[in-house]
Amino acid sequence: MSITDRPSAVADARRAADAPTAVDFTNPVDVEQAMRIGRAWIELRRGAWTQHLRAYLFGEDDPIEPGQMDALDLLARRDRTMKQLAERLRIDPSSATRAVQRLVADRLAERYDAPDDGRIVMVRISGEGRRRHTAVAERRATAMALLLSEFDSEERAQLAGLLDRFVTALDGLDGLAPISISRPAGIPSD
Repeated sequence: MSITDRPSAVADARRAADAPTAVDFTNPVDVEQAMRIGRAWIELRRGAWTQHLRAYLFGEDDPIEPGQMDALDLLARRDRTMKQLAERLRIDPSSATRAVQRLVADRLAERYDAPDDGRIVMVRISGEGRRRHTAVAERRATAMALLLSEFDSEERAQLAGLLDRFVTALDGLDGLAPISISRPAGIPSD
């Protein structure tokens, strides 16, 4: 190998080391890692912390639902059409309509006709919605700072990159049809 070939060989080796590999459910290490990730996912969605953190973040007396906060996050940046809101929230238009109806009923958002086309319904955050959004966003930032302080800067960068890849992989499952599969050996039923 000549000296001019070495950089290419090093780059190829780095790409190969970084390339995703298939999960092998006959490999006990892959099984254990999949189970740990699965348990963590369950804890993130339903763990004991959720009730306490939701009460802290979204309020106890008149709480905002997480889905409402997602919509308010978008509306705090700019007004949206119903279609834009549905697309950004990754929900179907009828679900967006119901979500906006609830926001309007709770005085957190307002609907209005688009100035250039009265057939298009626009949604904007209300004054009350902005006030409540700001309060939740501040508490969310405090909680995130506390959580992320458990990691050093390099670990936070790794976590952010891995979560980005995880979300991208989840997005790649869009349209995946349910299939019947047998449970791989080594994976318990509960």
